Amino acid sequence: MLTTARQHLTRHLTDLEDHGVYIMREVAATFERPAVLFSGGKDSCVLLRLAEKAFRPGRFPFPIVHVDTGHNFPEAIEFRDRRVAELGERLVVASVQASIDAGRVADPGPYGSRNRLQTTTLLDAVAEHRFDCLIGGARRDEDKARAKERVLSFRDGFGQWEPRNQRPELWRLYNGRVRTGEHVRAFPISDWTELDVWRYIAADGVELPSLYYAHQREVVERDGMVVATGPWTPPGAGERPFVTSVRYRTVGDMTCTGAIASTATTPEEVVVETAASRLTERGATRADDRFSETAMEDRKREGYF
Repeated sequence: MLTTARQHLTRHLTDLEDHGVYIMREVAATFERPAVLFSGGKDSCVLLRLAEKAFRPGRFPFPIVHVDTGHNFPEAIEFRDRRVAELGERLVVASVQASIDAGRVADPGPYGSRNRLQTTTLLDAVAEHRFDCLIGGARRDEDKARAKERVLSFRDGFGQWEPRNQRPELWRLYNGRVRTGEHVRAFPISDWTELDVWRYIAADGVELPSLYYAHQREVVERDGMVVATGPWTPPGAGERPFVTSVRYRTVGDMTCTGAIASTATTPEEVVVETAASRLTERGATRADDRFSETAMEDRKREGYF
């Protein structure tokens, strides 16, 4: 199936796929204890497909790691567990709730966003499992700070990122040397755009959580976004819930992730919608990124994804 699906890829997508597979194999060859980050989102689903193409029929040479805020969409968690079981790989869940219970981070309350709390939980997992490389699904078109990343992005002994200290990557030669306590973030789809991702999903038949396609959901309008109602996102004072057709461009903590009005129920229809959009996915649907131009860079300097 993986071989025949490649016949439907354009030359552009084939080049992106080949480079992504190359990076996956470089990471496996260079680092002793790598891991791949997986949230159930579309970008991390593409990462798992690239890992399949890089290493099947063998096992992945790294575990799958999910930083669970505890306020995830139920559909994303169900998809994560099913997908990992289908692959037969090892799943490591780093829990933000466990970090709160241990006093490592402050609880923002039942309705507060836990998105930023993931940094401490992630760095604790790096230390516990001695990971020296984390493979992530960040793309340069998501945010200005993402565009400053290299394919191999160096993190110091405190897990922090300094964009001025990144290593050159001439001719796609990657320097993965780290000292004890340091680690690297690797981004195999760094050069992809959101539209590339969707075209690849459509051409290669990559399965996604149902959240990414139009469905009926009860929502409220909040801070200029359409937010799903749920256990951690109840309607606030003066908010009137209504049911409408929506889909998600990105999947994160329910408290800060907005939906968009949509009737797209197939990858091909999403490609058409995405091509017409003039807003980035995070700028349009992530509350914690929309109100500060440096929000992402500040978090990345602290060790965020």
